[in-house]
Amino acid sequence: MQNYPLIINGQRIDSHQHSEVINPATGLPFASCSQADVHVAQQAIGAAAQAFNSWSKLSQGQRQEYCHQIGAVIETNMPELMQLICQETGKPMGGLNGVGAGMEVGGSAFWAHFTADLELPVEILQDDDSGRVELHRKPLGVVASITPWNWPLLIATWHVIPALLAGNTVVIKPSPYTPITTLRMVELANSVLPPGVLNAITGDGDVGNLLTSHPQTAKVIFTGSTPTGRKIMASASASLKRLTLELGGNDAGLVLPGTNLDSAMPAIFGCCFHNNGQTCAALKRLYVHRSQYQAMCDGMAAKARTVKVGNGLKEGTELGPVQNAAQLAIVESLVAAAKEEGGKVLCGGERLPGDGYFYAPTVVAGLSNGSRLVDEEPFGPVLPIVAYDSLEEVIELANDNDAGLGGSVWADDLDAAHALAGKLACGTVWINDHGAVQPNMPFGGVKQSGLGVEFGLEGLKEMTSCQSICIKPLAPKPS
Repeated sequence: MQNYPLIINGQRIDSHQHSEVINPATGLPFASCSQADVHVAQQAIGAAAQAFNSWSKLSQGQRQEYCHQIGAVIETNMPELMQLICQETGKPMGGLNGVGAGMEVGGSAFWAHFTADLELPVEILQDDDSGRVELHRKPLGVVASITPWNWPLLIATWHVIPALLAGNTVVIKPSPYTPITTLRMVELANSVLPPGVLNAITGDGDVGNLLTSHPQTAKVIFTGSTPTGRKIMASASASLKRLTLELGGNDAGLVLPGTNLDSAMPAIFGCCFHNNGQTCAALKRLYVHRSQYQAMCDGMAAKARTVKVGNGLKEGTELGPVQNAAQLAIVESLVAAAKEEGGKVLCGGERLPGDGYFYAPTVVAGLSNGSRLVDEEPFGPVLPIVAYDSLEEVIELANDNDAGLGGSVWADDLDAAHALAGKLACGTVWINDHGAVQPNMPFGGVKQSGLGVEFGLEGLKEMTSCQSICIKPLAPKPS
């Protein structure tokens, strides 16, 4: 079994302690990785802090070129990275609607190149006879990146590239469920980066706490659950670290009366079930006008029954397993609660036989707000469909949730959809789509779904501090 090392100061570090990594399609380990302790984590932070002194002084153009080189090494090593992603996440190579390991690796390379071309020029806020005011963007220092298990390479890229481009250095800690692809990507990136600029460690809660509280860490960027985000915020508060937190979502999709379901339904299904529903901004609560409710329930259940679930390495597989046993238990608990609360399971509702953490795509009718499956994020292949009677009611239902990451409106009438979109209490609203993030569009949540944004210029700015320079001319000497 291959062991993947930590990467600190450009060096492969094989610690004495290793941790096995499970392939969720088999339930068995396929690789191991070295584990950092607090002492090793301090070395990584120290290496990043030392590298910051020179990295931050490079020109914007030099850092852009380095970021493009990271994108290039991801492209060059695409087959290997796809294989690793498939083994540690369970997602198929292709996947439902093309959302699989290939999309994750290709998207990571594309995202790296797009972000590398962004620029933060000096902004001139005033320039007249009374003076000149300039706004400069300055790097922060060491950025701690903590990433989740659902998109290990893509989210690592989202964190790392803007941080480096802005002049920061990075210590990244991937999820213990999916550390391998991230460790390998960082190793590949270090073939082109100066030592210490990008470091990767793994470890337990003590290591995570050190990253979020260490005095040399200037910023923490975290993608994951809301409870963990609260803990990180508390840990970072003592030193007033900058934070970007992209936390849990329980996104609502609203289907307006009279919508052409033959056209909308296939797209809605993909937005709900791609990556097995294990995406923060997947559509997780579907609200349908009562006049079309039964047709939507029947159609979504019929589609779910046709999806090919299996090992992601096998050709034609559309959905893989739930990534880990703990998440599978959450899915099972929510479906059991739905049955107890009067929900009708139209399809699925059970684990699939055999090895691994496979769960049948599940559609549940007959629930509304107040049911656990509607109120809580399942983060798995389960969709509750809820009936509504008026637009006023559906907005109230959609907004009646602590999460506020994304939402969507589905309609033939784009003007009607647009009028409703602004009433949703969430960070991003899609019309006739859901969860389609893109590198030029800021993305972040409201309420308990986090703070700050990623992507585009707004996301890049969050990796910097502002410095205003105000220039006033001296009064001329009296003649």
